[in-house]
Amino acid sequence: MNKDLNFLITYLLEERNEHVVLEDDDEQNFKLFRTLVNTRKPKPISEQWLEVQDAFLKGEIEKKGITKMKELIPINKNMYLWQGDITTLQTDAIVNSSDEKLLGCFYPCHNCLNNAIHTYEGVRLRLQCKDIIKKQGHSECIGNTKVTKCFNLPAEYIIHTVVPRIEKEIDYDDIEDLRACYRSCLQASKSYEIKNIAFPCLSTGNCNFPNSVAAKIAIGEVIRFQNRGGIDVNVLFNVFTDEDHEIYSKYLVNTRHRGQWLKQAVFLWFVLENTLILASSKHKNTQSTR
Repeated sequence: MNKDLNFLITYLLEERNEHVVLEDDDEQNFKLFRTLVNTRKPKPISEQWLEVQDAFLKGEIEKKGITKMKELIPINKNMYLWQGDITTLQTDAIVNSSDEKLLGCFYPCHNCLNNAIHTYEGVRLRLQCKDIIKKQGHSECIGNTKVTKCFNLPAEYIIHTVVPRIEKEIDYDDIEDLRACYRSCLQASKSYEIKNIAFPCLSTGNCNFPNSVAAKIAIGEVIRFQNRGGIDVNVLFNVFTDEDHEIYSKYLVNTRHRGQWLKQAVFLWFVLENTLILASSKHKNTQSTR
């Protein structure tokens, strides 16, 4: 049994006035640790516990294997495509898909990105995000970002952006909100002099944004940022599923070895196609209400 993991769990259980007999199974014990961390409210905790947590989480991340963005091969100039676990990526900044409170996912062991980042970054992140919201006096708006330093993840910064969540069909506001997420993250990279940034597939998965449309928005906004004189930032599109890898591969190949004028044309094509998708969606909604 991992003694550090045992110490971390015991402390968290005592906070809740609970007692559990731990099994000699580190995998199951880690799930319990993750559950306790995921559901813990942002409140102070001892420095000793934090020191043990940090050493433990860094060790767990190293076990999974760290990937260095600088050692990857770009699919075209300034753009990378990588399928893997973003919590193991060593780069200047990774982007987190957040909600308005920035506090992370409270569902135990949930499979969302927000949960994974808060789990492996540790409880300090939730405390830091709570302080950010407290100081500004209100929840964060969709499309906006906040930046935090990493404690345990191999990245230097986490850029938290509040993403749109789709209830039914996507509409104009949803598309503009997702574009705003990418624009604000890229602007944050400029403000913090970040040279390498990794984007997950924002708003897809549990947030229900169509994968193909989301990918076009992501690539299109990066191209527009570069064409408008943004900093010379390297952008990595991090995908988790084979489906997303295929989608991004297809769209990124369209911009490989092309001049900036053609990249701008590709971006305009993305905008036009998304507009047509939106128009089609509105037409279907109109027909259904008749």
